[in-house]
Amino acid sequence: MKRALITGITGQDGLYLAELLAAKGYEIFGLIRGQDNPKYDLVRATVPGITLLKSDLTDISSLVRALNRAQPHEVYNLGAISFVPYSWENPVLTTDVTAKGVMNLLEAIRMWAGNDLSRVRFYQASSSEMFGEVREVPQNESTLLWPRSPYGVAKVFGHHLTINYRESYGLHASSGILFNHESPRRGPEFVTRKVTQAVARIALGQQKLLTLGNLEARRDWGFAGDFVQAMWLMLQQDEAQDFVVATGVAHSVRDLLDVAFDEVGIDDWESHVRQDDRYLRPAEVHHLIGDARKARDTLGWQPTVTFDELIRMMVQADLKEQRVLSLV
Repeated sequence: MKRALITGITGQDGLYLAELLAAKGYEIFGLIRGQDNPKYDLVRATVPGITLLKSDLTDISSLVRALNRAQPHEVYNLGAISFVPYSWENPVLTTDVTAKGVMNLLEAIRMWAGNDLSRVRFYQASSSEMFGEVREVPQNESTLLWPRSPYGVAKVFGHHLTINYRESYGLHASSGILFNHESPRRGPEFVTRKVTQAVARIALGQQKLLTLGNLEARRDWGFAGDFVQAMWLMLQQDEAQDFVVATGVAHSVRDLLDVAFDEVGIDDWESHVRQDDRYLRPAEVHHLIGDARKARDTLGWQPTVTFDELIRMMVQADLKEQRVLSLV
């Protein structure tokens, strides 16, 4: 039985990946911060049989202990301070977790594995936010990185460090440069879920207005359940490499609003939406769209859920959740 260790197990990617690996017969270990983490029961209910280990990406000794306990064949580093606007509010913590956390985990793997790094394979969750002020459209594995947020800068550090450990020590270490991926499990602070949750509440008469920032920002949005399949495929390759994972189709926030409101039968959504400069980024990323031909050709991966299907799925999930909450 293969064993996998996943950081960031409480996030949407961690849960989808754990479900995927469980279906493939893996023994799964997840790292969780804190003694009273509010998502502890959620993870155990979602992935029965998972072993949760208390650890922290900022504490290398706890990572070594977790590796000794799990004895993993595969390590997936999904843990990060992942909400981009927050990275301007707390760049130090973002750097400690999202950048230095990668270094801590890679060093912990070296300390644990010793002279036999072939016993483990490593996946790093890189991000399309690394492209930032894009130099070309679409972006591929060779596109110049020009991050526009502390989060993006931290992800660039972790990305290059993963390459360095692959080249320096022969570690099977791959990075997935993931473009935006969403699901009903997405946190409500992210714009897709913020929209679908608000649209559900507006449709049910529980809310009147939705306040957003830049409606013209464009993103390449895919389904998180599709993207974790690419993560697993990367670690099954004979050679470790880096891959862009994306749908190749960009949509604006306006497109997101069109689909979400259409799902609840509202054609004219402008009366329900307000723009507020407080939600604008200090340095905006304008046109992220990924070229995932390498992932398609090498991994045999391609997305299965369209943007339209994704947003409608999320609206329906939020309608269901809001109806349940209204009964509490």
